[in-house]
Amino acid sequence: MRIPAALLAAVLVVACVACSPGRGVDLGQGSGNLIAAIAGEPDQLDPHKTSAYFSFEVLENVFDTLVEPDADLNMAPALAESWDTAPDQLSWTFHLRPGVTFHDGSPLTADDVVYSYRRIIDEKLSTVDKFNAVTAVDAIDPGTVRISLSRPTPNLLTNLGGFKGMAIVSRRNVEDGSIATHPIGTGPFAFAGRQSGDSITLTANPNFWGGPPKLPGVTFRFISETSTALAALQAGEVDWTDAVPPQRVPQLEGDDSLRLARTPSNDYWYFALNAARPPWNDVRVRQAVAYAVDRPSIVQATSYGTAEANQLAIPPGNPWFTPYDRYTRDIDRAKQLLSEAGAAPERMDMLVTNEYPQTVTAAQVVADNLQPLGITVNIRTVDFATWLDEQNNGNFDMLMMGWLGNIDPDDFYYAQHHTDGANNAQKFSDPRVDAALDAGRSEVDPQARKRDYATAATLIADGVSYIFLYNPAVLQAWTPNLHGYEARRDKAIRFRDASLGGES
Repeated sequence: MRIPAALLAAVLVVACVACSPGRGVDLGQGSGNLIAAIAGEPDQLDPHKTSAYFSFEVLENVFDTLVEPDADLNMAPALAESWDTAPDQLSWTFHLRPGVTFHDGSPLTADDVVYSYRRIIDEKLSTVDKFNAVTAVDAIDPGTVRISLSRPTPNLLTNLGGFKGMAIVSRRNVEDGSIATHPIGTGPFAFAGRQSGDSITLTANPNFWGGPPKLPGVTFRFISETSTALAALQAGEVDWTDAVPPQRVPQLEGDDSLRLARTPSNDYWYFALNAARPPWNDVRVRQAVAYAVDRPSIVQATSYGTAEANQLAIPPGNPWFTPYDRYTRDIDRAKQLLSEAGAAPERMDMLVTNEYPQTVTAAQVVADNLQPLGITVNIRTVDFATWLDEQNNGNFDMLMMGWLGNIDPDDFYYAQHHTDGANNAQKFSDPRVDAALDAGRSEVDPQARKRDYATAATLIADGVSYIFLYNPAVLQAWTPNLHGYEARRDKAIRFRDASLGGES
């Protein structure tokens, strides 16, 4: 799975940066560090156990995967410099890049790769679904890893490198219990310190396999208010931020004092109705709600028009895009469906979290949308940890959330909508969807695979497993003095090639 757009969280981070900027303390500027303002604080820094986006913003710069997505989201060499595939597609052999070391100086070997993957599999961690076709992971020699499969797996490279939840970790770092608070990776920057509630500092890794970073370090500051983060950027207190208020985009596009990126993303946001609870277990009732939802109003209210309304997960422009437009707002059709189902729901429990304000805003819009159907929406706003618990326990009628950083079509649909999917909290089940998603996982012909996912996506939307809402834009801004950085469609925050100052 890719990162659920869920995941804010608690309080993490270590103390090497003193006090708050409001007290005039140097937070990295004096050292030449890039100061990056992110909108929330990581829950922890173990890449195998966190699913918080704020954690992965930091960890993208600390850890590596065997392969990684390039700017076009094609998988490219990383810790593995090359690989071979058996003629029957049932084994892949990866050749590790020689001379790579962890931040503590210990060498990377095939045993580290085996340990990392076995940890995910044996402990059934959040990315275990990526190994569902894997039958064995073996170290052939210190520089070679073989992965054996039960079936052809055309998206194996994406599974292994799509995001840092599949990072190669240090066994010692895990076994001494320090990985969650003091992670040791092989990436371009090493963890240097934290200040709980304020910041995390990384320092350049001079031995990085891709060459030493041009920056001496990166300091991530936690600034939850987008207006505050933007003001700090404009005042020169930070160099980069992804906390950009969407309502300010038209104004910022003409501001020469900063660089603004507005990049289409593979993220998506959705409503999910609990198919394990009556009356939402009747597809006609779910369809009635889908017909009542006013997507354009939700897009405008949550993103000020910077997002793109979409009735499926995969956005236009993506090679896996499937056109679908069944659910234009139609209250008469919604009432007819409720009548056919013999259902007259009066109340709906809507689960949202104030740590993702767009969920609260969208809930307010949908509450108005459902009034003509006689449904009163009780908007239940909780902290994100509670939201996760309530979702996992099935304690909701409807909820809103999103999924971030998807690449392969399997990332968009399988875990969320297969009957046995690890993240199918809404308890949707359709054997036709299962068959199409299972087929897509092993189909090596690209056109046949595309048909499998088009079939699955259409059935998912017809059956209202999710009410897909929109694909947001990646909004980021930075100082004109920052060079070598690009906003990415997958939202991976990479500072390895960045520099501050003159052109480089």
